[in-house]
Amino acid sequence: MSGRLNGKVALVTGIGAGIGRGIALMFAREGATVIGCDINPVTASATVEAAATEGLTISSVHPCDLTSPVDAKRYVEFAAAQHGRIDMLVNAAAIPPHMASAAEMDYQGQWVPTLVGEVDIVFLATQAAWPYLLESGKASIINFASVNAFRGSSNFGMVAHCAGKAAVLGMTRQLALEGGPLIRANTISPGLVVTAATESAGGTQGAIRANLLARIPMKRLGSPEDIAWCAVFLASDESSWITGSNFPVDGGVLSA
Repeated sequence: MSGRLNGKVALVTGIGAGIGRGIALMFAREGATVIGCDINPVTASATVEAAATEGLTISSVHPCDLTSPVDAKRYVEFAAAQHGRIDMLVNAAAIPPHMASAAEMDYQGQWVPTLVGEVDIVFLATQAAWPYLLESGKASIINFASVNAFRGSSNFGMVAHCAGKAAVLGMTRQLALEGGPLIRANTISPGLVVTAATESAGGTQGAIRANLLARIPMKRLGSPEDIAWCAVFLASDESSWITGSNFPVDGGVLSA
């Protein structure tokens, strides 16, 4: 690797699986000091061990429930105490959304948990890290919207998911205004990425997979590494004049 993140201290949430795991490993390969967290101690430990087999070091706070202000603050302050500063925050953690249509959505049981797991989880970690990111002076926040912040789905009922990801998109633009010039904030909007979560939800199999591939110009689903390369760019000094922007990494779905 080229050391594009040498000397930078990075918080990466949700390192136990999927996009968070892919970014944590890629950041470590590129020279960042990575402090991760996850609510699942088993999968978080597995990521730490995977890094070690490559001769890399990732530290982790787990279990850590980022829907709790207390846990979010505990995570951030652990990193700050260990390393003296924080240069990057990657809000990759998310709770799987409830997939239901507007007519079927249960407010307390499905709508509220989905919005908490997609919006609150980003806000609380960002708020806790904000003072340290300001002190860095050249900080980067990377949040995750989705293609579903821009378009709906004919395969799943996902009214809460679309609302949550659109909220992250809007929140990030405001963070860019509030943080400039000391903190940059951008979003990545992935298309369907093959992870354990998307596979268990049935989003990468059978007729649904065929329908998705039919509208993807690149004719394949995404991988965590596809997203991680974009995150490396947004975390590095290469993107030092980019803030308040959104980067679709979707195989061309939003252009089709």
